[in-house]
Amino acid sequence: MVGWIALLRGVNVNGITIRSADLAALFRDLGYGDVRTVLASGNVVFTADGDAASIKSAIEQGLRDRFGYDAWVVLVPHGALAAVVDAFPFPSDADRHDYVVFGSEDTALDDLVADLALDDAVERVARGDGVVYWSCPKGSSTDTVFARRAAAARFKRTTTTRNTNTLRRLL
Repeated sequence: MVGWIALLRGVNVNGITIRSADLAALFRDLGYGDVRTVLASGNVVFTADGDAASIKSAIEQGLRDRFGYDAWVVLVPHGALAAVVDAFPFPSDADRHDYVVFGSEDTALDDLVADLALDDAVERVARGDGVVYWSCPKGSSTDTVFARRAAAARFKRTTTTRNTNTLRRLL
């Protein structure tokens, strides 16, 4: 069995509420092992046999069937997450939030960072291996140039963002 992390987009926001216990039960019912949820924002650590595409598809269908919403999942191999966190390219600061944007399609991540005109004094963005790194001042994670782009409808089905503190808890 391989370790995975499912990052669900849009859980416990906009009227889509899924209790952690119910989410964990779904993953167990799908046949996955060592299931644990982290925080109440759609993070599931588990083990499974099979390829990423079939696991992702099964999870999304299971979420649709059980909870009745149009689910999107970014699936990350558990073994790769530490490298993603360790590669964060910007210095941490008590006045900033550090985020990683995960994508299910590299083209979406490329589009996310294409032709950005950023003020480095406000926010920093860098493309990584299968991710986009983003650092912004606390309290501004919804109103910066990058935040507005990342919130665009065209990225809704392919990307999800996590704070680096949350990611450390998934390890």
